[in-house]
Amino acid sequence: MSIVVMKFGGSSVADADRIRKAALRAIKTRKAGHQVVMVVSAMGDSTDGLVDLARQVSSSPSKREMDQLLVTGEQVTISLMAMAMEAMGQPAISFTAGQIGMITDDVHTKARIKSIDVRRIHEQLDAGKVVIVAGFQGVTKEGAYTTLGRGGSNVTLVAIAAALKADVCENYTDVDGIFTADPRIVPTARKIDRVSYDEMLELASLGANVLHNRAVEFAKKYNVPIHVRNSNNEKKGTMIVAESHGMERIVVSGAALKDKLARITLRNVPDRPGTAAKIFHTIATHNIVVDDIIQIVAPNRVATVAFTVDLADLADARKVVDKLSRELGCTATYEDHMAKVSVVGVGMRVHTGVAERMFAALAKAKINIQNITTSEIKISCLIDRAQGKTALKVVHDAFKLGKRNKR
Repeated sequence: MSIVVMKFGGSSVADADRIRKAALRAIKTRKAGHQVVMVVSAMGDSTDGLVDLARQVSSSPSKREMDQLLVTGEQVTISLMAMAMEAMGQPAISFTAGQIGMITDDVHTKARIKSIDVRRIHEQLDAGKVVIVAGFQGVTKEGAYTTLGRGGSNVTLVAIAAALKADVCENYTDVDGIFTADPRIVPTARKIDRVSYDEMLELASLGANVLHNRAVEFAKKYNVPIHVRNSNNEKKGTMIVAESHGMERIVVSGAALKDKLARITLRNVPDRPGTAAKIFHTIATHNIVVDDIIQIVAPNRVATVAFTVDLADLADARKVVDKLSRELGCTATYEDHMAKVSVVGVGMRVHTGVAERMFAALAKAKINIQNITTSEIKISCLIDRAQGKTALKVVHDAFKLGKRNKR
């Protein structure tokens, strides 16, 4: 019997009616002859509510205690989902991550999955039950709760699908699939029928919020196709799959905006071997993810080093960098108003002129580019956050992404 793993995000389980609707979809799949595992998120905006509550009692809550608090959101949903299914006549059982042995490292709020013991899941599937698993969470080998970071339920989805060698992996959300840009910002954005793992990995890393980039990494590593679908209809969504030759015909597949970035600049940094290693090793040991690094060396043997971090990490990064700057005898400045606009497409490997077209579109809109980073399949420009939405619209239009292409 084939295994289908289905994940329902917070908006898809936001209230009792939506929980019943998700339950019915899972039951329909079970009645079609499949074994079904559901991964669910916390209801609606309940995680945000828990974060706000924590801030009311502490201005700087520990990450361990934040994880203890935040895992409760998913635990509410899994119980309600199991109750709903039982009321409809479908045997079901709910599990926290710890109950299925989802072991992570001990990096609280940004944990990574190390292993999953799928024996309990198989036992319950073989007994005819739908298995409902709490997304977003794990436990350390010592039994402490951890969370996988925002969007972590997607990571849970793909990790379980890979561990079970599932036939189908479906991600249900409140949109019809992956779009060429955020349709809330770009009205002409179009749903993409198929996108490669590499393209989706770049889009997810660059601000497309439908899927967590670590979920896509899992999917690519274990070759797990993901079907991103709308929980409110039966339409086909977007398939995220291995790259095929025909995909290179389309130069740019999508555009993305990451609008909550901060830039940290270190000036008068000693220009000698090992300095950059010391800076970024120290930052890494505090679990702060760094992006877009630029170093400029002056003739007087000092350098300027600039890099970006997520705005949410700025406070932690500032503590680390302030200490580093004193040790190195340099100065640090912080800018909390940055954004990054990007275009992505595997076709960039075999087509020219992509950068010129993007830069020309931004120039025409009088948007100043402060930094440029590239890879084989993406071009990103660091800009002022106030111009972010305009930038996304103009690059989307420049590549005619609203026009349907077949791949």
